[in-house]
Amino acid sequence: MSVSRIVHERRSLAFAAAAAFALAACSLGPNGEPPAMPSPAHYGQNALPDQTAEAGGVSQRFDVGAQPAPQWWRLYRSPQLDALVEEGLKNSPTLAATEKSLAGAHEQLRAQIGSSLLPTIDAGAQATRERALGIPEAGPPTVRYNVFVGQIQAHYTFDLFGAVRYANAALNARVDVQAFELDAARRALAANIVMTAINAAALDDQVDATERLVALARQNAREDARRYALGSAPHVQVLASEQTASQLEASLPPLLQQRQAARHALAVLIGRTPDAALDIPTLASLTLPEHVPVAVPSSLLHSRPDIAAAEAALRASAAEVGVATAQLFPSLSLTASMGQGGFSWPTALSAAGALWSIGGSLSQPLFHGGALFAQRRAAIDFYQASVDQYKATVLSAFQNVADVLAALEHDAQAANATESQTQSAKQAFDETAARGRLGAVPASNVRTSEIQYWNATLSAVRATSQRLADTALLFQAMGQTPG
Repeated sequence: MSVSRIVHERRSLAFAAAAAFALAACSLGPNGEPPAMPSPAHYGQNALPDQTAEAGGVSQRFDVGAQPAPQWWRLYRSPQLDALVEEGLKNSPTLAATEKSLAGAHEQLRAQIGSSLLPTIDAGAQATRERALGIPEAGPPTVRYNVFVGQIQAHYTFDLFGAVRYANAALNARVDVQAFELDAARRALAANIVMTAINAAALDDQVDATERLVALARQNAREDARRYALGSAPHVQVLASEQTASQLEASLPPLLQQRQAARHALAVLIGRTPDAALDIPTLASLTLPEHVPVAVPSSLLHSRPDIAAAEAALRASAAEVGVATAQLFPSLSLTASMGQGGFSWPTALSAAGALWSIGGSLSQPLFHGGALFAQRRAAIDFYQASVDQYKATVLSAFQNVADVLAALEHDAQAANATESQTQSAKQAFDETAARGRLGAVPASNVRTSEIQYWNATLSAVRATSQRLADTALLFQAMGQTPG
């Protein structure tokens, strides 16, 4: 069952019960409606461009107002990535725990509505053997007797001023908060799996490039050492070559550690142990989504789970103001019981043993040391804090989208620059290598040209992976729900 359906069912249950027992014209708390928020023409300071700069043959287009793509990770066109995300959504213990907590909260809500809006009826039975002190002058010194009692008791408190209605509405809204948090957890899990897989793939390429750079630097260091031994190179050149090789070698272990950590993190995200083997897609196999749906600011208020959770928390705080206010007014309860009793089984079961009682009680708070008024003022303060928290959540959501949209444009520009740099370096390396094979340039020049090419490749890998990862962030920022 989807989160939206669970929320709708719970709201229907709570509202139907509340409507049956609420005073039609009495409202003791705020209505719980979120405050009006500005609807900017565009997210950032600058208007959103129709598309990003072209890099890698792809210019991403922003489809403003387009329908969201629930399984947005499929736009990367990688079966390995699809399998990782689907396994994570199915097997993540963190997500499963959140789902079970929501189910438990749902049942608690049902229990509270049933116990608060309907009478409670209990059956009881008692059989005792008792000894009482007697009066010596009037009879035996002690009295022994049996008591047999069986009865049914009923109790009901009338919700005259809506305290129960408001309490149920508050709990219903708190359960809604958990439902939207589950929605947010599913979206975050899908995005984290995609971004971690992209990072792991990028680290694979970075490790390969760095290992090649280390090998080239070591060749240069060995050649300079031979030239120094022959007297054709100064010692300072040998030291510089050795330092360069050592620096590159020192940069390799952190990359290897990052790659291992990324693989461990990915395994845990999808519900496996860190030692599990993973089928991670290569960076080159991932296709950058060309069309990215962008919700208009007014629609974002209804698509992001963090905003929906803040709105539900606002409704809960408003209902809690009603609870605190209703506690200042009278409370009316009705109790009734009927049964059989006697000092022996025959008497207890006969007409002479019939027992019954009925009564009502009315209570009005008079003096509680100012506690009830303080509780109401506290509830109002918490409600006002919820209003401000809602505003902050909306503004943070706008900022999040604005930042990611700007990042995608800048990522495209960076990827375009590094792509041009890599192409130039590759062309220079190919030409230098061709001249080297003809003996026109020494081998050291060929290695230097190749080093420049691999350094440019490293920059291109980082730019490409950043562009892929920021695209996933935008899908998450738009509130794309995993299907």
